[in-house]
Amino acid sequence: MKFNNTTKGLHTTTNYEGEKAYKISSALELYSSVVTFSLSNTFYESTDDRIERLRKLIAENNPEFVAKLAVYAREKMYLRSIPLVLTVELAKIHKGDTLVSRLVGRVVKRADEITELLAYYQAANQRTDVKKLSKLSKQLQKGLALSFNKFDEYQFAKYNRDTEIRLRDALFLVHPKAKDAEQQILFDKIVNDNLQIPYTWETELSKEGQAEFANEEEKQIAFRNKWQELIDSKKLGYMALLRNLRNILTAEVSSEYIKKVAQRIADQNEVERSKQLPFRFLSAFRELEKVSSPNVQILLSALEEAIKLSVKNLKGFDENTSLLIACDTSGSMCSPISPRSSVRDYDIGLVLGMLLQHCSESVMAGIFGDTWKIINLPKENILSNTRALDKRMGEVGYSTNGYLVIKDILERKQKIDKVMIFTDCQLWNSNNSKESISEYWKKYKKEVAPKAKLYLFDLRGYGQVPLQLKENDVNLIAGWSDKVFEVMEAIENGETTLSQIEKIEF
Repeated sequence: MKFNNTTKGLHTTTNYEGEKAYKISSALELYSSVVTFSLSNTFYESTDDRIERLRKLIAENNPEFVAKLAVYAREKMYLRSIPLVLTVELAKIHKGDTLVSRLVGRVVKRADEITELLAYYQAANQRTDVKKLSKLSKQLQKGLALSFNKFDEYQFAKYNRDTEIRLRDALFLVHPKAKDAEQQILFDKIVNDNLQIPYTWETELSKEGQAEFANEEEKQIAFRNKWQELIDSKKLGYMALLRNLRNILTAEVSSEYIKKVAQRIADQNEVERSKQLPFRFLSAFRELEKVSSPNVQILLSALEEAIKLSVKNLKGFDENTSLLIACDTSGSMCSPISPRSSVRDYDIGLVLGMLLQHCSESVMAGIFGDTWKIINLPKENILSNTRALDKRMGEVGYSTNGYLVIKDILERKQKIDKVMIFTDCQLWNSNNSKESISEYWKKYKKEVAPKAKLYLFDLRGYGQVPLQLKENDVNLIAGWSDKVFEVMEAIENGETTLSQIEKIEF
């Protein structure tokens, strides 16, 4: 099955800023909306509006494509919520085969995703309490029942939280069949709520928090010892380690333990297994910058090494291919990606841009808002370069004048092979002139670089693009993971934006 990524023949529209834009195919729109999804309002669109648009797009697309996209989002883009949304919404409209039950088996990879899926099912079907979930879709029920066979006691206990829908509720709803006597004992423990308390960093620190201490010094020593014990135990997951670097420093663990943490952060096998999104390293880096400690630098260096290792297989471009990387730092890119995150859309664009710069040889990079500014940075550092660009965003203002990027290289007659724009695609002209990125790109191709390609890296998936998509000219890629560069590589090899999804075995 092929899904064309061209907009040829489709009508024009306007974007959220009232500027002329182009509609894209429903498959491409669904893809871009899914891989940039978060359960929070964005600058232009509420979560409810995004989900309603997703429902419409799911109905318009082939069910197998929707299922493959859900698997792609979970296994390639490392997203957790949106695959569950796609699965539930697909179950509403697709019947008669095992597609949905098989999909459940692919997207549920943690024990808590069983209850998360049910919680979304409850909300999506407007069921007011757990008891009314008894009319659960048969294929969802079958898939979830099989999912219960995947996990051991530790995994169930780790996620047996006091939420509206608990594992006990899920077990009663889906009636899983134990694969042996040992698993039946485990299911009985879930029913009776007597799972063994797991050894995790949360449970261990909770114990310390409930203990009584003679004074603050004794409390500080206890927490320092507990962090050192956790580091030695290897029970502190890689993501948990990234999230707690600041806490570890604040606990004043010894330099010996800081070195252990740094070694683990920069361990190639650990990085590969962890499958972190690039912005996770940026979040950790940013938090460390706030700490006053002589041990900060060793951890900052470890994070730089870790993010380099995470993209060591990224195929950039050699010195024979010139790149221009332009990052949108406009007001609409300042929205956080989730309510509890300090990471904003433009942070993702900046870090992806610096990843590409690191893996390429002939590169110019810059930021645009009201104006466009090229900022020269060394290619070796990814996170510190991202932070440097972040701190300079106010220099270009907060509009979305992406046309200035192309106007600049046109006026200078500078030949660029690949123009990479990281944006939410809501480009417009705040200068009240008729200049547009679409017109300047046509002129640039005609007068300066006929073989140039432009890549739009869509970071929000609103469903329109500022230029007409054409093969060997303008391409759309979406997402927050470094996997976007695999899509770029596929396009460079003559495939389409959706080729990676088509290849999913399902």
